[in-house]
Amino acid sequence: MEIHGFVTASTLVAAIAIAIGVLGPALAMGKAISQALDSLARQPEAEKSITRTLFIGLAMIESLAIYCLAVVLIILFRNPLLEYMLK
Repeated sequence: MEIHGFVTASTLVAAIAIAIGVLGPALAMGKAISQALDSLARQPEAEKSITRTLFIGLAMIESLAIYCLAVVLIILFRNPLLEYMLK
């Protein structure tokens, strides 16, 4: 495979990876927020506890998307296989 084809394939794989990698956290965030709003409607007196737990959970979910972004950026800008192919 020539270098230009490898770079194009890497870019395509990175685009697909970021699309799939953010889909899960986005769905999880939507479900978490929906459940938190439902809980707040049922028990408004537990607002502080629910909100605190929601924000911690959202931060954990968001970290998954950030890990995916980090891997995609490595694939795009510092691909270790590209150095191997250039030899």
